[in-house]
Amino acid sequence: MNDQEQKIIQKLRNGDESGLRQMFDMYYSPLCVFALKYIDSFDLAEDLVQDIFIGFWENKRVEKLNTSLKSYLFTSVKNNALNYIRKNNRYQIDAIDDEFDILIDDSFDPEDLEQMKIKLYQELENLSEQSRIVFEAIIFQNMKYKEVAENLDVSVNTIKTHFARALKQLRNSLDIVILIMLSLINDPDIKPFINLCEYDCFY
Repeated sequence: MNDQEQKIIQKLRNGDESGLRQMFDMYYSPLCVFALKYIDSFDLAEDLVQDIFIGFWENKRVEKLNTSLKSYLFTSVKNNALNYIRKNNRYQIDAIDDEFDILIDDSFDPEDLEQMKIKLYQELENLSEQSRIVFEAIIFQNMKYKEVAENLDVSVNTIKTHFARALKQLRNSLDIVILIMLSLINDPDIKPFINLCEYDCFY
């Protein structure tokens, strides 16, 4: 558990809602991507993750927290997604359990991460220009849908559609996407700069 998480947990235990907002901003997007490893709907993934945050706050689960926030949240997404699969007889992607520990482990090798980034950048070249721009803004700059939509002068639904398309096309690389997102949380200075105003492919 890092210092940032410890400060958030303290706020949550004090009933400070700003702790919930910080936790949401930190983990919401990586958790939504993680949920897509189990279910094939981005809207459903968002609903599932939002329910976890709501339940965590309303049921004061921080009082019984005996692990890191990251571990708790990723485990909750996994369990809720599996419950959904069993309830709705939906398919499950193979070998997820083997990859789960890697995602919640803070000790992954930086060199391995760099190799993962190279692989991801290569795969990004196969996306449409619109989907790639949206993906890079959300993943690498941690921008919200509304921020990207305002910068590109399109609707939020358009942004969500392009982001979902990108994630679907990158489905075999979702672990890499999640690890990069988590690494950027710990070291935001390594985010590449993307000037959305330079792009005119949405017009």
